[in-house]
Amino acid sequence: MNSTRQNQNKRPPSNTPSNKNEIPAYKRRRIVNPSPTKLPARQTRNTPAPAPAPVPALDHLSMTRDDVDAVLNEKMKLKPRSDLKGRLEQMTEYRNKLKVCIKWFQQLEQGYVADLDKSRVELEALKNKCEETETEMRTKVEEMETSIAALKKTIATLEEELARVTTEKNGALDSYNKEKEDRMGVEKSHASLAGELEKVQEELTKANQRIESLTATYRNSQEYNTSLQQYNSRLQVDCETFKTNLEHKEQERAVIVESLSTFRGRVNLLQEELGSVRTSKDEAVKQKESMSVEVGTLRVELEKVREDRDRQLSQVKSLTEEVAKYKEYTGQSSAQMDNLSVKSKSLEEACSSQSEKIKILQHQLAAANEKLQVSDLKNMRTASEYETQKNLVDELKERLADADNQIIEAEKLRKKLHNTILELKGNIRVFCRVRPLLPDDGAGTESTAISYPMSAEAKGRGIDMLQSGQKHPFTFDKVFSHDSTQQDVFIEISQLVQSALDGYKVCVFAYGQTGSGKTYTMMGRPEAPEQKGLIPRSLEQIFQCSQSLKAQGWKYKMQASMLEIYNETIRDLLTANRTACSESSATGKQYTIKHDANGNTHVSDLTIVDVSSFKEVSSLLHQAAQSRSVSKTLMNEQSSRSHFVFTLRISGVNEITEQQVHGILNLIDLAGSERLSKSGSTGDRLKETQAINKSLSSLSDVIFALAKKEDHVPFRNSKLTYLLQPCLGGDSKTLMFVNISPDPASVPESLCSLRFAARVNACEIGIPRRQTNM
Repeated sequence: MNSTRQNQNKRPPSNTPSNKNEIPAYKRRRIVNPSPTKLPARQTRNTPAPAPAPVPALDHLSMTRDDVDAVLNEKMKLKPRSDLKGRLEQMTEYRNKLKVCIKWFQQLEQGYVADLDKSRVELEALKNKCEETETEMRTKVEEMETSIAALKKTIATLEEELARVTTEKNGALDSYNKEKEDRMGVEKSHASLAGELEKVQEELTKANQRIESLTATYRNSQEYNTSLQQYNSRLQVDCETFKTNLEHKEQERAVIVESLSTFRGRVNLLQEELGSVRTSKDEAVKQKESMSVEVGTLRVELEKVREDRDRQLSQVKSLTEEVAKYKEYTGQSSAQMDNLSVKSKSLEEACSSQSEKIKILQHQLAAANEKLQVSDLKNMRTASEYETQKNLVDELKERLADADNQIIEAEKLRKKLHNTILELKGNIRVFCRVRPLLPDDGAGTESTAISYPMSAEAKGRGIDMLQSGQKHPFTFDKVFSHDSTQQDVFIEISQLVQSALDGYKVCVFAYGQTGSGKTYTMMGRPEAPEQKGLIPRSLEQIFQCSQSLKAQGWKYKMQASMLEIYNETIRDLLTANRTACSESSATGKQYTIKHDANGNTHVSDLTIVDVSSFKEVSSLLHQAAQSRSVSKTLMNEQSSRSHFVFTLRISGVNEITEQQVHGILNLIDLAGSERLSKSGSTGDRLKETQAINKSLSSLSDVIFALAKKEDHVPFRNSKLTYLLQPCLGGDSKTLMFVNISPDPASVPESLCSLRFAARVNACEIGIPRRQTNM
């Protein structure tokens, strides 16, 4: 390192030649320490000293750092004081050396100044280059933000489309169940017709034509199944084609429903025809029995006629013999012979008539045998057609089983895609809602303080707050204006609520100043269907979806609990005798917050109720609303003085796949922040306001620590933040509603709420984990 320093020191200034060869030869001289001139031995003070030797000329251009150090470090040995002239020469020579060193230092300093100017110029160039790169990076960041906004829009459209598809799928499942019941009825009717289709005659030709139409319907169902498989494969390859493929699926399902309805009509026609065939079959059986009886009687009569004929022939023979005998032996009279001839003619006529009857009976017997053969052939054809119908029904059953399996797989894929979309949107999201302007609010209109940008990037996501002529823009995941309904708000969070049934932890809480509409957003007015808040609507969706999933083998068990945090004290809102904080200590109940290893929150001694319907939960919500701490202030007629926390624990088991899921739905209505100068709180209200502001301040400290990614997050500073620790810093899917009042007098508080919400929107928490067991 010393050698490098010496080399740097040896380098001449930048405005002088850096190579020795470039310096003139007469200047390349080094500093010489001339030895002092010795006086002659006999010289005395009175004798004049000889002239001093000339000091060689020194040149600072040829000096090096070592030369300068040698001059500065040189310890000059002065001559004795008696030799003042020699001493003066030594001092003069040393002074000249110092001047040369000073010039060398000045020249070196000038070189340093030049280098410094050059480095400043380079620094300015680098600064300009950095500014250019910063502008380029800003443009790139803006482009990325625009692309992110476009992606969020596409995700929002996909989510809306997915919501519409789920509703259509539920309707399709209901129609499918009805069709399944109809098919079971058809199978029963086929089973009842199995023993009766043995002896069908001419009407079965029409049935053959209808059977051919049924085979064509079956081919259409096969084409539908193949298209459904292709749709499932396309759905797994690309999520973007999910909407179009699903529309094809719905169209094909409609075609199948129409074909099934035609199939039902044809089955009804077949049943009617089978009834007519049954009646004709009974008539044919009766006719066959009568014909067999008639054939038997004819055979008996034929035998009798044959016997009579033989007997008559024998009589004729005997009579002819007798006539011959009479002619030969007795010679009877011609009259007797005429009588005998008449008798013989009559007998011959009787024989001929009997033979004609026998021929007629033989023809009838042959016709009856032909009819029996035709009926036997028809029965054989009917039996073969019945076998083909039975095979067709078995194949349809197999197809239905495959369709059920495909529906189960599609439901699994839907859950995966749904939760993937929510993870892409972010684990913690922020929605902003502006309540309408009330008659009690200050003068002016909403547009004077709040406006909504209409650009393509910020439409539906941006809000601008105007204060003292200065506009403050904010952007969130969704912004609801004053004319948004409760249904519009719930549609945006319905898919997030669905994640609780899929086995995720979900948290939705409302934040804002007093009187900004938090309780209306969360609870609303349950007695009015259109004004119900997020809590009753979410619970209705949970119970409806759990009922619809029973067809896929799912069984759910749900437990509800409700509490409030009042003055940093936990109160159980479902306890029968709860009047004051002292009662909990008097009964020995200690409501302690605990977190287990899986990130689940438990409050000891808290009342947990098993619920199985929305009606049960609705009565519990009414009981909790009656028990919650509410009072009147200058800012609100009914101000919530505590933080309300509703928790629904969901446990699901699939009996087919033996899969288990455990989800948690937390719905929280925070107390409103307020300023003492505006609320006019005194006494107990003052203590309540101070406790509320302290807990909300602790919440903001936690959010700031998460946003800065600090090592220590102060969750334990308040009961509220410690209770929300898994939702804010764990693996939960969290959504915050920031409620804004349009009153111009509330603009400072609204700005504080919006800034806090922007901080929350910038936080990153852990990746949500689905709690399942196999």
